[in-house]
Amino acid sequence: MADGGALSVTLISSLAEISAQDWDACACPEAADGRPADPFTTHRFLHALEASRSVGTGTGWEPRHILVEQDGALIAVAPHYVKSHSQGEYIFDHAFAQAYTRAGGSYYPKLQSAVPFTPATGRRFLCKPGCEDAGTATILQAMAQVARDNRLSSAHVTFCTAEEAARGAEHGFLHRVTEQFHWENSGYGSFDDFLGALSSRKRKTIRKERATAQGFGGEIRAYTGNDLRPEHWDAFWEFYQDTGARKWGTPYLTRAFFDIVQDTMRDDVLLVLAEREGAPIAGALNFIGRDCLYGRYWGCVEDHSCLHFELCYYQAMDFAIAQGLTRVEAGAQGTHKLARGYMPSEIHSLHHFPEPGFHQAVARYLREERAAIDYEMSTLANFAPFRKS
Repeated sequence: MADGGALSVTLISSLAEISAQDWDACACPEAADGRPADPFTTHRFLHALEASRSVGTGTGWEPRHILVEQDGALIAVAPHYVKSHSQGEYIFDHAFAQAYTRAGGSYYPKLQSAVPFTPATGRRFLCKPGCEDAGTATILQAMAQVARDNRLSSAHVTFCTAEEAARGAEHGFLHRVTEQFHWENSGYGSFDDFLGALSSRKRKTIRKERATAQGFGGEIRAYTGNDLRPEHWDAFWEFYQDTGARKWGTPYLTRAFFDIVQDTMRDDVLLVLAEREGAPIAGALNFIGRDCLYGRYWGCVEDHSCLHFELCYYQAMDFAIAQGLTRVEAGAQGTHKLARGYMPSEIHSLHHFPEPGFHQAVARYLREERAAIDYEMSTLANFAPFRKS
């Protein structure tokens, strides 16, 4: 459908209010001939979060998904939430919240277009092919209007694409750039090919780390699709609980989420487990996209040197090379990834504040932050492990 015609916006409070077919026709039309670009905006993933009560009442993530119709036909959707805190976002706005509160305002609730608990870049304005201009503009306008009409502090779009960020800036949203560390597959035929691109010292270090990790006393196995079994999730839930308790107190996902993933998304999952005599002692959970492997969670019940690096980074790279994937995104933060071939990459988000003075203040802050990020990324690139040309 070409852009043009009467447009209308509806907010729904659950993915159960729209069929998977209708949502995915906007979210991942490319999946008609294969995998979606990423699995996180699919109906099955977002619905799993809701059905498992990982989001919803009492979680601080209240779904208010945006639907855009043109002449009565659905042309665009956006995962959208009313937030009562800033947890589980990974593009941190705590400084904004503190400044807004000091100025006498109430920062929460706020609006957020995002995939909860998922620091992975992907499309947020999910439009049917040919409807991108009308769908994107309408979603942005709807977010700004909802914030303004309800006297909310702000509206945010996190982990959007660079193209979406540029479109948002055209509509008055503030474009923010932060960073992650991603591994790029430069056409490697094997892990040894990747090692061959590194300096001698870094190559030796990684080989030593892999050998150390493999010496934990068991075997490392990767599971996907029908090879995944419920008992694997029992083990991984224990790992996830342990990591959550040590890092942020209360894990975001419920146990039911992993049961639903087993039923509806096991073909989208790569679960790497370290096992001794058949019993898992550590694991890393990844989701598989069309061109990218997304590392999400890690945990263990025993500590072994370098096992984290092996399960989370090197096994992911092995899988990406074998499957011809172009990159690995290993999650938020972590300059330690640099030494393992994961390079600084720009992450994009959009922010809108109805109060003009605060909007301008944040704009000034983001200009200064962008200069600092650019400097940091260029400096870190000098410490890349690759051989100098």
